[in-house]
Amino acid sequence: MAAEEWSAVLARLDDAAELIGCDPDIHRVLRSPKRILEVQIPVRMDDGRLEVFTGWRIHHDTARGPAKGGIRFHPDVDAFEVAALAANMTFKTAIANLPFGGAKGGVRCDPTTMSLTELERVTRRYTVEIAPIIGPDRDVPAPDVNTDGRVMAWLMDTLSMIRGGESIPASVTGKPLSVGGTVGHAGATSTGVLVCARAAFNKMEIDMTGRRAVIQGFGKVGGPLAFLLASAGMRVVAVSDAGGAVHNPGGLDVGALSDHVSTAGSVAGFVLADQIDPSTIFDLECELAVPAALGGAIDAEVAKRTGAKLIVEAANGPTTPDADPVLAERGVVVVPDILANAGGVTASYFEWAQSRQGFAWEGDLVATRLRSRMEQAFIDVWAKADSYGVDMRRGAFGLALERVAEAIAARGLFP
Repeated sequence: MAAEEWSAVLARLDDAAELIGCDPDIHRVLRSPKRILEVQIPVRMDDGRLEVFTGWRIHHDTARGPAKGGIRFHPDVDAFEVAALAANMTFKTAIANLPFGGAKGGVRCDPTTMSLTELERVTRRYTVEIAPIIGPDRDVPAPDVNTDGRVMAWLMDTLSMIRGGESIPASVTGKPLSVGGTVGHAGATSTGVLVCARAAFNKMEIDMTGRRAVIQGFGKVGGPLAFLLASAGMRVVAVSDAGGAVHNPGGLDVGALSDHVSTAGSVAGFVLADQIDPSTIFDLECELAVPAALGGAIDAEVAKRTGAKLIVEAANGPTTPDADPVLAERGVVVVPDILANAGGVTASYFEWAQSRQGFAWEGDLVATRLRSRMEQAFIDVWAKADSYGVDMRRGAFGLALERVAEAIAARGLFP
Protein backbone atom coordinates (compact mmCIF):
# COMPACT_ATOMS: atom_id res chain seq x y z
CA MET A 1 0.00 0.00 0.00
CA ALA A 2 2.84 2.36 0.78
CA ALA A 3 4.05 2.70 -2.83
CA GLU A 4 0.46 3.46 -3.78
CA GLU A 5 0.37 6.21 -1.16
CA TRP A 6 3.36 7.92 -2.79
CA SER A 7 1.73 7.54 -6.20
CA ALA A 8 -1.45 9.10 -4.78
CA VAL A 9 0.50 12.12 -3.52
CA LEU A 10 2.13 12.58 -6.92
CA ALA A 11 -1.23 12.29 -8.68
CA ARG A 12 -2.72 14.99 -6.47
CA LEU A 13 0.36 17.19 -6.83
CA ASP A 14 0.23 16.84 -10.63
CA ASP A 15 -3.46 17.70 -10.64
CA ALA A 16 -2.90 20.76 -8.43
CA ALA A 17 -0.02 21.93 -10.64
CA GLU A 18 -2.27 21.79 -13.69
CA LEU A 19 -5.13 23.44 -11.81
CA ILE A 20 -3.14 26.52 -10.75
CA GLY A 21 -0.74 26.64 -13.70
CA CYS A 22 2.31 25.98 -11.51
CA ASP A 23 5.77 26.77 -12.86
CA PRO A 24 6.98 23.44 -14.37
CA ASP A 25 10.38 23.77 -12.69
CA ILE A 26 8.84 24.15 -9.23
CA HIS A 27 6.49 21.28 -9.97
CA ARG A 28 9.49 19.14 -10.91
CA VAL A 29 11.26 20.00 -7.65
CA LEU A 30 8.28 18.96 -5.55
CA ARG A 31 7.86 15.59 -7.26
CA SER A 32 10.73 14.14 -5.24
CA PRO A 33 11.81 14.55 -1.59
CA LYS A 34 14.60 16.97 -0.78
CA ARG A 35 16.37 14.52 1.52
CA ILE A 36 15.96 10.81 2.35
CA LEU A 37 17.90 9.40 5.28
CA GLU A 38 17.67 5.63 5.85
CA VAL A 39 19.34 4.33 8.97
CA GLN A 40 20.22 1.05 10.62
CA ILE A 41 19.11 0.76 14.25
CA PRO A 42 20.88 -2.09 16.12
CA VAL A 43 19.32 -2.64 19.55
CA ARG A 44 20.13 -5.08 22.34
CA MET A 45 16.85 -6.65 23.45
CA ASP A 46 16.00 -7.62 27.01
CA ASP A 47 16.83 -11.30 26.39
CA GLY A 48 20.33 -10.41 25.16
CA ARG A 49 19.80 -10.92 21.43
CA LEU A 50 20.58 -8.17 18.92
CA GLU A 51 17.81 -6.90 16.67
CA VAL A 52 18.50 -4.59 13.73
CA PHE A 53 15.63 -2.30 12.75
CA THR A 54 15.40 0.07 9.78
CA GLY A 55 14.37 3.68 10.14
CA TRP A 56 13.84 6.73 7.95
CA ARG A 57 13.66 10.50 8.26
CA ILE A 58 12.57 12.21 5.07
CA HIS A 59 12.40 15.93 4.26
CA HIS A 60 10.08 16.68 1.36
CA ASP A 61 10.45 20.48 1.14
CA THR A 62 11.75 23.19 3.48
CA ALA A 63 11.17 26.37 1.46
CA ARG A 64 8.66 27.73 4.02
CA GLY A 65 10.69 26.84 7.13
CA PRO A 66 12.14 23.96 9.17
CA ALA A 67 10.90 20.50 8.28
CA LYS A 68 8.00 19.37 10.45
CA GLY A 69 6.38 15.97 10.88
CA GLY A 70 5.77 13.03 13.16
CA ILE A 71 7.59 9.78 13.78
CA ARG A 72 5.73 6.49 13.59
CA PHE A 73 6.75 3.04 14.83
CA HIS A 74 4.97 0.35 12.81
CA PRO A 75 5.90 -3.10 11.40
CA ASP A 76 4.75 -2.17 7.89
CA VAL A 77 6.29 1.29 7.51
CA ASP A 78 8.66 1.83 4.56
CA ALA A 79 10.34 4.63 2.61
CA PHE A 80 7.41 5.16 0.22
CA GLU A 81 4.96 5.62 3.08
CA VAL A 82 7.27 8.00 4.93
CA ALA A 83 7.89 10.02 1.76
CA ALA A 84 4.15 10.30 1.08
CA LEU A 85 3.49 11.46 4.62
CA ALA A 86 6.36 13.97 4.41
CA ALA A 87 4.92 15.45 1.22
CA ASN A 88 1.50 15.73 2.82
CA MET A 89 3.13 17.61 5.71
CA THR A 90 4.55 20.12 3.22
CA PHE A 91 1.03 20.84 1.99
CA LYS A 92 -0.60 20.61 5.43
CA THR A 93 1.69 23.21 7.00
CA ALA A 94 1.08 25.45 3.99
CA ILE A 95 -2.71 25.06 4.34
CA ALA A 96 -2.47 26.10 8.01
CA ASN A 97 -0.10 28.92 6.94
CA LEU A 98 2.62 27.80 9.34
CA PRO A 99 6.34 28.64 8.90
CA PHE A 100 7.29 24.99 8.34
CA GLY A 101 8.12 22.58 5.58
CA GLY A 102 7.27 18.90 5.47
CA ALA A 103 8.99 15.87 6.98
CA LYS A 104 8.16 12.46 8.39
CA GLY A 105 9.98 9.68 10.19
CA GLY A 106 9.42 6.00 10.77
CA VAL A 107 10.94 2.90 12.27
CA ARG A 108 9.92 -0.53 11.04
CA CYS A 109 9.18 -2.30 14.30
CA ASP A 110 6.27 -3.60 16.36
CA PRO A 111 6.09 -1.63 19.62
CA THR A 112 3.34 -3.91 20.95
CA THR A 113 5.89 -6.72 21.31
CA MET A 114 8.51 -4.57 23.08
CA SER A 115 9.13 -3.80 26.71
CA LEU A 116 9.37 -0.17 27.78
CA THR A 117 13.16 -0.39 28.01
CA GLU A 118 13.40 -1.90 24.52
CA LEU A 119 11.20 0.88 23.14
CA GLU A 120 13.43 3.46 24.80
CA ARG A 121 16.59 1.92 23.33
CA VAL A 122 15.04 1.89 19.85
CA THR A 123 14.04 5.54 20.22
CA ARG A 124 17.42 6.71 21.51
CA ARG A 125 19.45 4.82 18.89
CA TYR A 126 17.17 6.09 16.12
CA THR A 127 17.64 9.62 17.44
CA VAL A 128 21.42 9.26 17.35
CA GLU A 129 21.25 8.12 13.72
CA ILE A 130 19.01 10.99 12.52
CA ALA A 131 20.59 13.63 14.78
CA PRO A 132 22.57 15.32 11.97
CA ILE A 133 19.39 16.50 10.24
CA ILE A 134 17.09 17.43 13.17
CA GLY A 135 16.97 20.43 15.48
CA PRO A 136 14.85 23.55 16.19
CA ASP A 137 15.87 25.29 12.95
CA ARG A 138 16.24 22.22 10.72
CA ASP A 139 13.62 19.57 11.49
CA VAL A 140 11.22 19.34 14.43
CA PRO A 141 9.75 15.83 15.02
CA ALA A 142 6.46 15.08 16.80
CA PRO A 143 4.45 11.99 17.83
CA ASP A 144 2.57 9.88 15.30
CA VAL A 145 1.34 6.27 15.14
CA ASN A 146 2.58 4.27 18.17
CA THR A 147 4.64 7.17 19.55
CA ASP A 148 3.71 9.66 22.25
CA GLY A 149 5.01 12.35 24.57
CA ARG A 150 7.26 9.93 26.41
CA VAL A 151 8.96 8.96 23.15
CA MET A 152 9.42 12.65 22.32
CA ALA A 153 11.01 13.25 25.74
CA TRP A 154 13.50 10.43 25.10
CA LEU A 155 14.26 11.89 21.67
CA MET A 156 14.82 15.38 23.07
CA ASP A 157 16.97 14.08 25.91
CA THR A 158 19.12 12.02 23.55
CA LEU A 159 19.67 14.96 21.23
CA SER A 160 20.55 17.11 24.23
CA MET A 161 23.14 14.59 25.45
CA ILE A 162 24.70 14.35 21.98
CA ARG A 163 25.15 18.13 22.07
CA GLY A 164 26.85 18.23 25.42
CA GLY A 165 23.79 18.72 27.59
CA GLU A 166 22.44 21.69 25.63
CA SER A 167 18.84 22.53 26.50
CA ILE A 168 16.85 22.31 23.25
CA PRO A 169 13.14 22.00 24.08
CA ALA A 170 12.20 23.41 20.66
CA SER A 171 13.79 20.39 18.97
CA VAL A 172 10.59 18.32 19.32
CA THR A 173 6.90 18.95 19.94
CA GLY A 174 4.25 16.84 21.62
CA LYS A 175 6.41 16.71 24.75
CA PRO A 176 5.09 16.14 28.29
CA LEU A 177 4.19 19.38 30.09
CA SER A 178 6.98 18.74 32.59
CA VAL A 179 9.63 19.25 29.91
CA GLY A 180 8.13 22.08 27.90
CA GLY A 181 5.01 20.68 26.30
CA THR A 182 1.96 22.84 25.69
CA VAL A 183 -1.52 22.69 27.14
CA GLY A 184 -4.04 21.45 24.56
CA HIS A 185 -1.62 19.57 22.31
CA ALA A 186 -3.01 16.12 23.11
CA GLY A 187 -6.50 16.79 21.74
CA ALA A 188 -5.59 19.36 19.10
CA THR A 189 -6.10 17.10 16.08
CA SER A 190 -9.54 16.07 17.34
CA THR A 191 -10.42 19.71 18.00
CA GLY A 192 -9.41 20.66 14.48
CA VAL A 193 -11.58 17.89 13.04
CA LEU A 194 -14.54 19.20 15.04
CA VAL A 195 -13.93 22.76 13.80
CA CYS A 196 -13.87 21.53 10.19
CA ALA A 197 -16.99 19.38 10.64
CA ARG A 198 -18.91 22.28 12.16
CA ALA A 199 -17.77 24.65 9.38
CA ALA A 200 -18.67 22.15 6.66
CA PHE A 201 -22.12 21.50 8.12
CA ASN A 202 -22.65 25.25 8.24
CA LYS A 203 -21.80 25.54 4.54
CA MET A 204 -24.08 22.57 3.81
CA GLU A 205 -26.86 24.18 5.89
CA ILE A 206 -27.13 21.11 8.16
CA ASP A 207 -27.69 21.49 11.89
CA MET A 208 -25.27 19.24 13.82
CA THR A 209 -27.67 18.67 16.73
CA GLY A 210 -29.04 15.14 16.69
CA ARG A 211 -27.19 14.20 13.51
CA ARG A 212 -25.42 10.85 13.21
CA ALA A 213 -21.65 10.28 13.14
CA VAL A 214 -19.51 7.19 12.62
CA ILE A 215 -15.82 7.03 13.52
CA GLN A 216 -13.26 4.55 12.25
CA GLY A 217 -10.58 4.42 14.93
CA PHE A 218 -10.83 5.01 18.67
CA GLY A 219 -7.25 5.95 19.49
CA LYS A 220 -5.46 9.25 20.09
CA VAL A 221 -7.72 11.09 17.63
CA GLY A 222 -10.92 9.05 17.36
CA GLY A 223 -11.35 8.64 21.11
CA PRO A 224 -11.31 12.35 22.06
CA LEU A 225 -13.26 13.17 18.89
CA ALA A 226 -16.15 10.93 19.95
CA PHE A 227 -16.48 12.95 23.15
CA LEU A 228 -16.26 16.25 21.26
CA LEU A 229 -18.90 15.28 18.71
CA ALA A 230 -21.23 14.05 21.45
CA SER A 231 -20.69 17.31 23.35
CA ALA A 232 -21.56 19.20 20.15
CA GLY A 233 -24.92 17.43 20.10
CA MET A 234 -24.24 14.71 17.54
CA ARG A 235 -25.15 11.06 17.97
CA VAL A 236 -22.04 8.89 17.59
CA VAL A 237 -23.81 5.78 16.31
CA ALA A 238 -20.85 3.57 15.38
CA VAL A 239 -17.17 3.22 16.23
CA SER A 240 -14.58 0.71 15.02
CA ASP A 241 -10.99 -0.13 15.88
CA ALA A 242 -8.50 -2.89 15.10
CA GLY A 243 -10.44 -5.33 17.27
CA GLY A 244 -13.99 -4.83 16.03
CA ALA A 245 -16.88 -2.41 15.60
CA VAL A 246 -20.03 -1.50 17.50
CA HIS A 247 -23.28 0.19 16.46
CA ASN A 248 -26.17 1.75 18.33
CA PRO A 249 -28.60 3.75 16.15
CA GLY A 250 -29.75 5.72 19.19
CA GLY A 251 -26.21 6.87 19.90
CA LEU A 252 -23.36 5.22 21.79
CA ASP A 253 -22.65 6.04 25.42
CA VAL A 254 -19.17 7.39 24.67
CA GLY A 255 -18.07 7.49 28.31
CA ALA A 256 -19.09 3.88 28.90
CA LEU A 257 -17.44 2.84 25.63
CA SER A 258 -14.21 4.55 26.66
CA ASP A 259 -14.27 2.74 30.01
CA HIS A 260 -14.85 -0.56 28.19
CA VAL A 261 -11.89 0.07 25.85
CA SER A 262 -9.66 0.91 28.82
CA THR A 263 -10.44 -2.52 30.27
CA ALA A 264 -10.85 -4.70 27.20
CA GLY A 265 -8.40 -3.00 24.84
CA SER A 266 -10.96 -2.74 22.03
CA VAL A 267 -14.49 -1.57 21.31
CA ALA A 268 -15.36 -5.19 20.55
CA GLY A 269 -17.62 -6.75 23.14
CA PHE A 270 -19.21 -3.48 24.29
CA VAL A 271 -22.55 -4.68 25.65
CA LEU A 272 -24.50 -1.44 25.08
CA ALA A 273 -24.29 -1.78 21.30
CA ASP A 274 -24.57 -4.30 18.48
CA GLN A 275 -21.40 -5.90 17.15
CA ILE A 276 -20.91 -5.25 13.41
CA ASP A 277 -18.30 -6.04 10.76
CA PRO A 278 -15.66 -3.25 10.90
CA SER A 279 -15.46 -3.24 7.11
CA THR A 280 -19.07 -2.05 6.90
CA ILE A 281 -18.81 0.98 9.17
CA PHE A 282 -18.83 3.46 6.28
CA ASP A 283 -21.92 1.76 4.81
CA LEU A 284 -24.09 3.05 7.66
CA GLU A 285 -26.48 5.93 6.97
CA CYS A 286 -25.12 9.02 8.72
CA GLU A 287 -24.44 12.69 8.24
CA LEU A 288 -20.74 12.50 9.19
CA ALA A 289 -18.10 9.81 8.68
CA VAL A 290 -14.63 10.24 10.15
CA PRO A 291 -11.79 7.92 9.10
CA ALA A 292 -9.37 8.23 12.04
CA ALA A 293 -7.22 5.13 11.57
CA LEU A 294 -4.57 4.32 8.94
CA GLY A 295 -4.47 5.25 5.25
CA GLY A 296 -6.37 3.73 2.33
CA ALA A 297 -9.59 3.03 4.26
CA ILE A 298 -11.95 4.49 1.63
CA ASP A 299 -11.39 3.17 -1.87
CA ALA A 300 -13.75 3.34 -4.85
CA GLU A 301 -15.81 0.35 -3.68
CA VAL A 302 -16.27 1.77 -0.19
CA ALA A 303 -17.09 5.17 -1.72
CA LYS A 304 -19.91 3.59 -3.75
CA ARG A 305 -21.48 2.23 -0.54
CA THR A 306 -20.90 5.01 1.94
CA GLY A 307 -23.99 6.37 3.62
CA ALA A 308 -22.40 9.65 4.75
CA LYS A 309 -23.16 13.15 3.51
CA LEU A 310 -19.86 14.53 4.85
CA ILE A 311 -16.45 12.89 5.32
CA VAL A 312 -13.85 14.66 7.46
CA GLU A 313 -10.47 12.96 7.16
CA ALA A 314 -8.84 12.73 10.58
CA ALA A 315 -6.35 10.10 9.39
CA ASN A 316 -3.52 10.66 6.91
CA GLY A 317 -4.38 9.53 3.38
CA PRO A 318 -7.58 7.62 4.24
CA THR A 319 -9.17 8.13 0.80
CA THR A 320 -7.60 6.69 -2.33
CA PRO A 321 -7.55 8.76 -5.56
CA ASP A 322 -9.98 6.41 -7.32
CA ALA A 323 -12.55 7.13 -4.59
CA ASP A 324 -12.55 10.91 -5.06
CA PRO A 325 -14.57 11.05 -8.30
CA VAL A 326 -17.04 8.50 -6.92
CA LEU A 327 -17.65 10.60 -3.82
CA ALA A 328 -17.91 13.79 -5.88
CA GLU A 329 -20.44 12.21 -8.24
CA ARG A 330 -22.54 11.10 -5.26
CA GLY A 331 -22.44 14.60 -3.76
CA VAL A 332 -20.47 13.60 -0.66
CA VAL A 333 -18.49 16.56 0.69
CA VAL A 334 -14.95 15.60 1.74
CA VAL A 335 -12.78 17.76 4.00
CA PRO A 336 -9.30 16.45 3.08
CA ASP A 337 -6.68 15.31 5.55
CA ILE A 338 -4.25 18.15 4.83
CA LEU A 339 -6.89 20.50 6.20
CA ALA A 340 -8.97 18.40 8.58
CA ASN A 341 -6.17 17.01 10.74
CA ALA A 342 -3.98 20.13 10.69
CA GLY A 343 -4.94 20.90 14.30
CA GLY A 344 -2.11 18.71 15.54
CA VAL A 345 0.65 20.44 13.61
CA THR A 346 -0.87 23.82 14.46
CA ALA A 347 -0.61 23.00 18.18
CA SER A 348 2.94 21.80 17.51
CA TYR A 349 3.72 25.20 16.00
CA PHE A 350 2.40 26.85 19.17
CA GLU A 351 4.58 24.55 21.31
CA TRP A 352 7.65 25.23 19.16
CA ALA A 353 7.07 28.98 19.45
CA GLN A 354 6.65 28.76 23.23
CA SER A 355 9.80 26.64 23.59
CA ARG A 356 11.80 29.17 21.61
CA GLN A 357 10.37 32.05 23.65
CA GLY A 358 10.83 30.27 26.98
CA PHE A 359 7.33 31.38 27.90
CA ALA A 360 4.26 29.15 28.28
CA TRP A 361 0.90 30.39 27.01
CA GLU A 362 -2.31 30.04 28.99
CA GLY A 363 -4.61 27.19 27.98
CA ASP A 364 -7.40 29.55 26.88
CA LEU A 365 -5.01 31.34 24.54
CA VAL A 366 -3.88 28.06 22.97
CA ALA A 367 -7.50 26.96 22.45
CA THR A 368 -8.57 30.30 20.99
CA ARG A 369 -5.65 30.49 18.58
CA LEU A 370 -6.09 26.87 17.51
CA ARG A 371 -9.76 27.38 16.74
CA SER A 372 -9.04 30.63 14.89
CA ARG A 373 -6.29 29.07 12.75
CA MET A 374 -8.44 26.09 11.80
CA GLU A 375 -11.46 28.24 10.99
CA GLN A 376 -9.37 30.47 8.75
CA ALA A 377 -7.77 27.48 7.02
CA PHE A 378 -11.23 26.08 6.26
CA ILE A 379 -12.41 29.44 4.91
CA ASP A 380 -9.31 29.72 2.69
CA VAL A 381 -9.72 26.20 1.26
CA TRP A 382 -13.47 26.55 0.71
CA ALA A 383 -12.91 29.86 -1.11
CA LYS A 384 -10.13 28.40 -3.27
CA ALA A 385 -12.24 25.37 -4.19
CA ASP A 386 -15.17 27.65 -5.02
CA SER A 387 -13.02 29.93 -7.16
CA TYR A 388 -11.82 27.00 -9.28
CA GLY A 389 -15.15 25.17 -9.23
CA VAL A 390 -13.58 22.02 -7.77
CA ASP A 391 -14.01 19.85 -4.67
CA MET A 392 -12.30 20.67 -1.38
CA ARG A 393 -9.38 18.28 -1.86
CA ARG A 394 -8.40 19.82 -5.18
CA GLY A 395 -8.92 23.27 -3.70
CA ALA A 396 -6.73 22.43 -0.70
CA PHE A 397 -3.88 21.07 -2.79
CA GLY A 398 -4.15 24.02 -5.16
CA LEU A 399 -3.94 26.52 -2.30
CA ALA A 400 -1.08 24.66 -0.62
CA LEU A 401 0.88 24.43 -3.87
CA GLU A 402 0.41 28.16 -4.50
CA ARG A 403 1.91 28.97 -1.09
CA VAL A 404 4.81 26.53 -1.38
CA ALA A 405 5.57 27.59 -4.95
CA GLU A 406 5.59 31.24 -3.90
CA ALA A 407 8.21 30.48 -1.22
CA ILE A 408 10.38 28.45 -3.62
CA ALA A 409 10.24 31.22 -6.23
CA ALA A 410 11.08 33.90 -3.66
CA ARG A 411 14.14 32.01 -2.41
CA GLY A 412 15.45 31.20 -5.88
CA LEU A 413 17.95 28.49 -6.76
CA PHE A 414 21.38 28.14 -5.18
CA PRO A 415 24.04 28.28 -6.59
